[in-house]
Amino acid sequence: MPDIRRVRIAHLPTPIEELPRLSKFLGGPRLLVKRDDQTGLAFGGNKTRKLEFLVAEAQALRANMLITAGALQSNHCRQTAAAAARFGLDCKLILSGELPERPEANLLLDQLFKAELIYADRSRRDEILQATYDDARQQGRRPYLVPFGGSSATGALGYAFAMQEYVEQNVDADWIVFPSSSAGTQAGMMLGARVFECKVKVLGISVDEPQRNLQQRVAALAIETSRRLGSRIRFLADEVAVNADYCAAGYGVLTEAEREAIHMFAQLEGLLIDPVYTGRAAAGMIDLIRKGFFKKDETVLFWHTGGTPALFAEKYASALF
Repeated sequence: MPDIRRVRIAHLPTPIEELPRLSKFLGGPRLLVKRDDQTGLAFGGNKTRKLEFLVAEAQALRANMLITAGALQSNHCRQTAAAAARFGLDCKLILSGELPERPEANLLLDQLFKAELIYADRSRRDEILQATYDDARQQGRRPYLVPFGGSSATGALGYAFAMQEYVEQNVDADWIVFPSSSAGTQAGMMLGARVFECKVKVLGISVDEPQRNLQQRVAALAIETSRRLGSRIRFLADEVAVNADYCAAGYGVLTEAEREAIHMFAQLEGLLIDPVYTGRAAAGMIDLIRKGFFKKDETVLFWHTGGTPALFAEKYASALF
């Protein structure tokens, strides 16, 4: 395997815990959780694993600024801003969404990390992201453009190696279930499962993308990422397990299903999940359990990708009760 640049900022390995009361309440299967909400950087989350490789690449290019984009309560932007602060880099965030009266949740944390915030309509966010990058270069800066969700071949390496970590933890799960959106986490998991000879079935619950779109993007990114590990590995879209039955309400829209899942995890296991990503994936997993999709004697590992600061945004907090 080639030498791959990486900075070490995540608290690894993240623990795997039993969810006995939730398992009993739902009548099986056996449920576990992998706590990537505890990766340590700015309240943790899955983007920290990706940023270990993205920041290393930025350093290799002698960048002095990170630029990225996301929704107003973006977990990716919050962790990118924290990583920039950690390594002495400037940071610009292009954010879309309805501004609250005062900074709260992830937005408050972005400001604490002294990121420069640029607000944009969602329809123009990509355009403004590119313009911000171009302007920085014209001003003589050395910006590094962090892709949306950290989901490039470089960022996806984080979850290829996360699967190596999972294998070394010697947990015999039949399924891994997690939120899937920008493709990087799932592409990395699929590649890691192949490279590190892990037979677990990887099921992404789509947060906002149609099934076929996400399958194609994950397969393409997994192939691209495999080249970073030394050789091209073929993945087909049909090999990518995606369930898109739970995203019809739209991105970041809290429905009764997410509300129930958040309360269920909190009240049965003392575990916080977020309203956008893990809440939707958990709601999907709960529904699949009720429908008998998983066998009662199987073990299902819910991979917690973080995002809990969003619980403190007024738009979500007020909708939980």
